[in-house]
Amino acid sequence: MTTPLWTPAVAGDVKLEHRLVMAPMTRSRATPDGVPTALTAAYYAQRASLGLLISEGTQPSADGQGYLLTPGMHTDEQVAGWRRVTDAVHAAGGRLFVQLMHVGRISHPDNTPHGRQPVAPSAVAPAGTMFTATGPRSMPVPRSLTVPEIEATQDDFRRAAAAAIDAGADGVEIHAANGYLIHQFLSDNANQRTDEYGGSAQRRIRFAVEVAQAVAAEIGAARTGIRIAPGNPFNDIIESNPRDVYGPLLSALAPLDLAYLHLVHPGDEDLARTLRAAWPGTLIVNRGGADLQTRVADIEAGLADLVSVGAMALANPDLPERLRAGATLNTPDRATFYGGDHRGYTDYPRMQEAS
Repeated sequence: MTTPLWTPAVAGDVKLEHRLVMAPMTRSRATPDGVPTALTAAYYAQRASLGLLISEGTQPSADGQGYLLTPGMHTDEQVAGWRRVTDAVHAAGGRLFVQLMHVGRISHPDNTPHGRQPVAPSAVAPAGTMFTATGPRSMPVPRSLTVPEIEATQDDFRRAAAAAIDAGADGVEIHAANGYLIHQFLSDNANQRTDEYGGSAQRRIRFAVEVAQAVAAEIGAARTGIRIAPGNPFNDIIESNPRDVYGPLLSALAPLDLAYLHLVHPGDEDLARTLRAAWPGTLIVNRGGADLQTRVADIEAGLADLVSVGAMALANPDLPERLRAGATLNTPDRATFYGGDHRGYTDYPRMQEAS
């Protein structure tokens, strides 16, 4: 397949052999203490031929956990678990950024190690339920973070980023998308603050910018990426005018010279092009559900420098090899996406095994 997809690229200081990236995907297979396992290491190492692997969301603190069996990056045991993962990925020739995800209000006390009330920009409960060990539960009203707690949370991100580098990661991705804590600060409905972190667009972007500044200062901007999802309503987020928020956000982030911006395509082509024009560095575009040709067209049109894929990479550990050979792709088993054992995790056949 002759396509710009297979040409070299960079993400900060990391040189990539091609432009196909594995998107972050929650798999809920860590230990109850948030430690990645040997199976986790095998899962990521199997997919090392992707240009860049971005890990599942990893909580930077106990308050950051929302889902059962997600990994953390705030204890010695968790860092040691991630070291096993990064060693396996590097031995297989891959590169891995760890995504740091604080879920904010998308949580339930039953799913956290300390059983505390979730935290958020404001005391506004999200619609929907959270799966717990005893079944689906309504998510409670979160506690509004004080300004000193906001500063402490920024420090949690900074420390987790340093721990990820200590664990051998090539960089980190700050999760500012999909309705989690940073996205909650950006939104109209989850952020009802009237202080320096709420109200105007400039105040609502402040938390995101300060987290990025803290992480970049700690580990280097060239090892720091950030993911955004303008206008994405996932997890009960309302953004009435994303342009008013994300224009200033990118203007504030651009001078940091981050490794990349990871854009969840907003479905609005004009907005996507506007954000592309506003971002001077490497842009990863995640156009969920699109076929490969559409994603390649984003590179050809100059919208994307890199493209990320989720389910395709989940179900095909040798995805680049299959695409180059024009081989049939495995079908993802959605019943095994979250939780469980090796089934639907490390047992998808490689091309030669399938044949």
